Amino acid sequence: MLLAHKIELRPTAEQAGYLARACGSRRHCYNQLLEHFSQKDVKWSKAAAYQHDMKVIRPAHPWYNEVSSRVTRNAIDDLDNAFKHFFRRVKLGQKPGFPAFKKKGVGDSFALREKPKFDVEGRELRIEKLKTRIKMRQRLRFTGTLSQVTISQRAGQFYASILVETDDDNPRAPEKDAVGVDFGIKSLAVTSDGTVFPENNALKRNLKALKRKQRRLSRKQTGSNRRARAKLAMAKLHKRISDQRQAVLHELSDQLTRDDKVICLEDLNVKGMIKNGKLARPISDAGFGLLRRMIEYKAELRGVEVSFIGRFEPSSRTCSECGQRHDMPLSVRTMKCDCGNVMDRDLNAARNILARGLDTLRPDLKRTHGLGQTLGSPKAATMTA
Repeated sequence: MLLAHKIELRPTAEQAGYLARACGSRRHCYNQLLEHFSQKDVKWSKAAAYQHDMKVIRPAHPWYNEVSSRVTRNAIDDLDNAFKHFFRRVKLGQKPGFPAFKKKGVGDSFALREKPKFDVEGRELRIEKLKTRIKMRQRLRFTGTLSQVTISQRAGQFYASILVETDDDNPRAPEKDAVGVDFGIKSLAVTSDGTVFPENNALKRNLKALKRKQRRLSRKQTGSNRRARAKLAMAKLHKRISDQRQAVLHELSDQLTRDDKVICLEDLNVKGMIKNGKLARPISDAGFGLLRRMIEYKAELRGVEVSFIGRFEPSSRTCSECGQRHDMPLSVRTMKCDCGNVMDRDLNAARNILARGLDTLRPDLKRTHGLGQTLGSPKAATMTA
């Protein structure tokens, strides 16, 4: 399998200058080619892009030769990939999304996808045309064959994402059979066995500091050194917030995929949920979409099955004991049913998600047939048929 390990780099001033020039060369080549092939009578092809790069762009910009030639060659591959997605969306009748120009300071990166162009020894990275090795913050987590490296810059810091072909990820067998998970705002997640993961509010904790830095940035003159420093300070805070959020989500997704053989989740419409003006910020801060992606790819690596129930299933409004439905606005945090069941709202929802998720995976007439349906009813039998 192919696994990537992203590691922070500790370059010297000379090495940082080389990495910045490589990012700039890749961005410049990409934009020059996009400008050329955006003309009315010029059709895109990868072969034509190589010819235009060799005969027109590279001779006009000799500073390309200061970095590895594969930096600009791989920029052509990236633009080819962007055009392929554009043509695919046009063919399917979707919103096309024509390839956009790269902007300095936004997503700066370059890739070396050829094995002889780089290697890793211990905590040092070698890349072509750089005489000295770059120190890395930690060793490569995986052993195997190195496939490619992508160097990126964010908030003034460089990172190396190294793709490795490996078989290292062989986790122990999960101890539990299945678990239902209910995502929320007051608690990030509640599982059907009663485990509660606290809310993930990295943005909320740093909101005052972020507003203060944004005000400072707005007062600086465009193009000044002070504005550049204020912009860097704000970028570092944004990165810190993102790192704090991802650390919590990685911990939760790792625990779920290592402990359980089956994970049952709700198919949340996150894009629709953030249209709620009062809940948009806490929902975005929680990172439900990112958490789902983490659970899915880690489950695939570890052989764990993930089951999703419909987004319109009344998991919070249905009693997990008898199936009776109740009116449960967000302000009501406890399920109180006529059958005597008194349970936390999120825990009740997690148990319903577990039951419905297992029914989706393995339909069985002897078990509960859908939320809110009586056992053996004709409608329930139709649902599981």
